[in-house]
Amino acid sequence: MPRHGPQGHFAALALAVLAAALPRAARADATATFYERAVMVAADQRCRLFDPDLGSALAAAEAQARGAALRSGARSAVLDQVEQRARGRIAALPCNAPDIATAAARVRTAFAGYSRLQRMSYPGDVAAWLAVRGAPERVTVWKLSQTTRFGWNSATLGLAGRAGPSALLAVASFPDNAQPYTARLVLRDRSLAPEPFLNTLRANAAGTVPLAARTPPRTATIAVLAEARSGADAALLPPGARSGVAFRFPKAAVDALAALDPREAVAVDFVFSAAGGDQVRTAHFEVGDFAAGRAFLAPGQR
Repeated sequence: MPRHGPQGHFAALALAVLAAALPRAARADATATFYERAVMVAADQRCRLFDPDLGSALAAAEAQARGAALRSGARSAVLDQVEQRARGRIAALPCNAPDIATAAARVRTAFAGYSRLQRMSYPGDVAAWLAVRGAPERVTVWKLSQTTRFGWNSATLGLAGRAGPSALLAVASFPDNAQPYTARLVLRDRSLAPEPFLNTLRANAAGTVPLAARTPPRTATIAVLAEARSGADAALLPPGARSGVAFRFPKAAVDALAALDPREAVAVDFVFSAAGGDQVRTAHFEVGDFAAGRAFLAPGQR
């Protein structure tokens, strides 16, 4: 399997052009905001400063800040270093340090209302994630979800469950009543492609790159096969759908999705048996602020 190719080189070039076009000040400001929030998340993890709801709201804000920094042109490896520096700073201070107490008080004031929110929408360039805290005990509902249409079909991807831990599901509806026997989640392989693939040549007149042009060549992806298939609960169906099929992905796929760049997209291949061989219908979803939405959910709901 080739590790590089013309498309891979184009992706790197496209990202370099995008980064160069952004003001350095914007990148610096976004990175500074990420650092500040990473410091407080590290302090909370070490010193247990906040209650769970406020802690999850702060973690969501940190993830949003990381996404904003990536969108401004910062590189993922640089942000990893920034996060390590934030953790190192907190590790060097006692939990009763005056600086930590002062910063914690400011966070409590700033996030007092935010931590009590039950719903949050995280808009992206093309699509949005909807996060909903709390869930009934006997009905499976979406806690974090994004819906897309592909051809005549529709699908929703996200975290779903009852009260307690959630699972990564893809629920699809097909007007012709076709029944896929499996599904696979296709993501960028970060070991082969450290930076996202954004094919800006396919941008529309407004400069928006379609989701299908935000995924790398298949030679630079990993595919996670669904571990379970079932009929979809009515509460999980895409809007307007009367029936559908649900696929559950392994827990590790949640971490893999959360680690991606917010500007890129992932694909879900729905696979059907056919006389001439398998047929595939593919839905694309924007990564966006998936990580922030996941963090926003109360700890027991993630």
